Amino acid sequence: MLFFEARRTRLSGTATPSPLNLYQLRRTCSTCSLSELCLPMGLESGDMQRLEELVALRGPVNEGDHLFRVGDPLRVLYAVRGGFFKSYLVEANGREQVLGFHLPGELIGLDAIWPEQHQCNAVALNTASVCELPYAGLSDLGRQVPGLQHSMLRLLSKELALSHSLAGDYSAEERVAGFLLSLSSRMKARGHSETHLTLAMSRRDIANYLRLATETVSRVFSRFEQDGLVSVDRREVMLRDLEKLGQIGRCFTVG
Repeated sequence: MLFFEARRTRLSGTATPSPLNLYQLRRTCSTCSLSELCLPMGLESGDMQRLEELVALRGPVNEGDHLFRVGDPLRVLYAVRGGFFKSYLVEANGREQVLGFHLPGELIGLDAIWPEQHQCNAVALNTASVCELPYAGLSDLGRQVPGLQHSMLRLLSKELALSHSLAGDYSAEERVAGFLLSLSSRMKARGHSETHLTLAMSRRDIANYLRLATETVSRVFSRFEQDGLVSVDRREVMLRDLEKLGQIGRCFTVG
């Protein structure tokens, strides 16, 4: 993919972008297949061009590389362009707490807007790429473009709703089914299969995210497989009965 070839560049830096990178910067939002899922959603063409002037592509981001860590100052927000990311905390006892999984078209770094420093860590789960949006410039533009403010509020509201979902009293079956359905819906919105999922995250990460034991998640997967709802081959999951999964997980929606 072309965007994996782009080095980290900015229009405001001292270095002059190469013709290829400059072209990529200009085409980032207006021709991106993810624009209807990401921050530019609903912007008029003139406002889209103003947003594009802020954007810098960064990639590849290798598996295990961090975009930011707890305490880092807020400089940029990140829109995932390719690959998967995980946001997480490390508790005082050293245990990790998974906060979310981030797919192409989703924004990372919103946690830092109020305190102006990041409250969690964000790491790539596989080879990925991002669009960097300098927050100062984005904030200035948001005051001039109401549609951009609306998009920001929409994304912040989504994160708040997600945290509420995880705090609910749901069974392990409801949580796993809801997670699979959410991932299915998100992949379908990106033009991928809604029934064939390749999990970039480990079973342990899924369990941590759903506030379950890893052994519990494994048992639920096995039970779903026995019931003909899914087929599992390591990280390849085939959803064989979306209707029944929907009946189980309809009350628990995440992502």
